[in-house]
Amino acid sequence: MPFSIRLLTIIAIACVVGVAPASDQIPGAMPAGPVAIVGATIHPVSGPAIKKGVLIFEQGKITSVGEKVKIPKNAHVIKAAGKHVYPGLFEPYSRIGLTEISSVRATNDYREPGRLNPNVTAHVSVDPDGEIIPVTRSNGVLLTMTTPTGGLISGQSAVLQLDGWTSEDMTLLPRAGMIVSLDSEVERERLEAFFDEARRYRQAQQEAKSTILHDARLESMDKVVSGDQPIIISANGAKTINRAISFANEQKVKLIIFGGYDAPQCQELMKKYDIPVIISAVHRKPRQRDDPYDAAYTLAKRLQDSGIRFCISGYERSNSWNARNLPYHAATAVAFGLSKEDAIRAITLSPAEILGVAKRVGSLEKGKDATLFLCDGDPLETATQTQAAWIAGKPVDLSNKQTMLYEKYQQKYEQSKE
Repeated sequence: MPFSIRLLTIIAIACVVGVAPASDQIPGAMPAGPVAIVGATIHPVSGPAIKKGVLIFEQGKITSVGEKVKIPKNAHVIKAAGKHVYPGLFEPYSRIGLTEISSVRATNDYREPGRLNPNVTAHVSVDPDGEIIPVTRSNGVLLTMTTPTGGLISGQSAVLQLDGWTSEDMTLLPRAGMIVSLDSEVERERLEAFFDEARRYRQAQQEAKSTILHDARLESMDKVVSGDQPIIISANGAKTINRAISFANEQKVKLIIFGGYDAPQCQELMKKYDIPVIISAVHRKPRQRDDPYDAAYTLAKRLQDSGIRFCISGYERSNSWNARNLPYHAATAVAFGLSKEDAIRAITLSPAEILGVAKRVGSLEKGKDATLFLCDGDPLETATQTQAAWIAGKPVDLSNKQTMLYEKYQQKYEQSKE
């Protein structure tokens, strides 16, 4: 390579690095022995709170939870009287890891060209050193589903735990759902044709009567058409929701609705086919001029009253930097009728169940991952501070760019008084 070209290449790389600096936090290492959190109020979510409880974890897994639990002699004991322990909060729809500075194209990696991209997998593009990650987890949000966008089929979303040296370390479930768009009957017809083609490709592979030319797009549809992987369709209006349900039933595939503004109007079909909703945000405006001002705020309560499974996201308000505000979306739902317990569930266990990872995360139970945090109050309150956190048993560095800037200018203030 000529020197001039090499020089230009180096300059281009330097420019990209310059706009997307790596975070300074070091991923946690597994503790040598068991860790015991003693005296805190434990909130399992799957059951009632345990006052003055004990939670023990070792090698990344919770080994004991309860009131009277024998503490191993070699355990590292954390005395937490007056504190609270919750499972890691779960943002069920985001672009975390796929974008850094939205106005800088080089840091956006959530969209591929083309209309049909089922072979796109979000987890391989995740940047584990993004500054958004430590900012998000500092408020107890330790899990997310990160999603691609664009086209009729955007690709496959991934469930991430927000700590790790590499994207592989962070990935809990690499293919959580296929992101699909279905805004019109024209789009439906094109999708139907593609799904039919995917089924023929799958059948031909299974029969293996002749050599089949490899097609990455069609092969990526295998788990969708077999019913093992859900499709996730963004739908708010009743008409779009009904179209999505009709399409999913016709194709015999699992469906998750993202948005769900008018889902209570479709409760008969939603309940009949057990279709869950990821609420795209609580902090959003009414969609129609004659809607009540609090239509978005009461949606969670109305879904619960309708018997529709749901979880809460903050995506529509902020899909990356302010994902840390997830608990405040849940708090607003509480202010408009949802119980506090159900609100906490909507950002912990419910997304884990809907996205297929509840055997590992979402609640504090024996055998599950020790993905949890210790705080000084109610996480739905803005004054509450996250004081410690662990992801799969590894301690998390809760510092971030913003805390560092706060400490820097606090020092400036102190020095100015001298």
